[in-house]
Amino acid sequence: MLRVLLILLLLTPLLPSQAATLKIATLAPDGTRWMETMRAGAREIEERTEGRVKLRFYPGGVMGNDNSVLRKIRVGQLHGAALTAGGLAAVYPDIQLYSLPFLFRNSAEVDAVRAVLDPLLIDGLQRQGFVSYGISESGFAFLMSEYPLDDVASLQQRKIWTPEGDAISLQAFQTIGISPVPLPLTDVLTGLQTSLIDTVASSPVGAIALQWHTRIRHVADIPLTYLYGTLVIRDAALEKLSPEDRETMQHILREHTLQLNRQNRDDNRQARQAMLQQGVRFSTPLAGDDESWQQLIERVEQRLRKENHLDPGLVDRLYRELDRLR
Repeated sequence: MLRVLLILLLLTPLLPSQAATLKIATLAPDGTRWMETMRAGAREIEERTEGRVKLRFYPGGVMGNDNSVLRKIRVGQLHGAALTAGGLAAVYPDIQLYSLPFLFRNSAEVDAVRAVLDPLLIDGLQRQGFVSYGISESGFAFLMSEYPLDDVASLQQRKIWTPEGDAISLQAFQTIGISPVPLPLTDVLTGLQTSLIDTVASSPVGAIALQWHTRIRHVADIPLTYLYGTLVIRDAALEKLSPEDRETMQHILREHTLQLNRQNRDDNRQARQAMLQQGVRFSTPLAGDDESWQQLIERVEQRLRKENHLDPGLVDRLYRELDRLR
């Protein structure tokens, strides 16, 4: 018996470690670019770790809204999620730094600012116990509605959706005299179908992926805000992995996140064309109304610079980078 126990003890280090399956929720529906890319990453991780690490995705919001998902992560029912900046605000408010309305004018500004500030935001999530594998761009959001949005007056008559828990968007709309309707992302399509809301802010590819485009006829062709998210996994859930497997997973997921950034820009251009072909009207402010829109933008910016829930040091650095670029 002693010989048998000794042999078992000697063999134990040679046995493969127990496989870990990480359960990850996302609102992205199956069949979308995000799901295809991340499933490809999951297959690569499983192969490179010889089956020791597996990622199981729960797409299409089957695990509930952002608050439900975060609660399930805290109790260990889930290990991670792909969440929008607004969804992660409850964990780390500063992750909404790029969500300030009318912040960026073009993609070149986005790329330059993110090169400097992305690492700081990812470190902030880490301090809250969440490992991020990079920020993934969804694109610029535009106001989209069933009704024309040709001027500020028409905008103020609309029933506009704002993401549940997104204090920045709520404050921005209230600044210009609009009382938006807060809803979780999973309820937006129903809200459009029942006329609880008639206007949303979305990227073209997001509007198509979530089927919102079926209720949209008009788009205000002015970038409202920059949309992005990140795949995060609770740090505690990764402790069961070896350092080598963690490094392998980190490398693969970061590479696929960068790939998504590039693909999403192309997808948004194609989605915009698809919406145009379906008769959706993209319009800039009417002649003579540009000043009103600019006044609206300045009013929002001035208030959010003075009153927001973000780290003032991060906000100052953000605007310094933009001032340098401009």
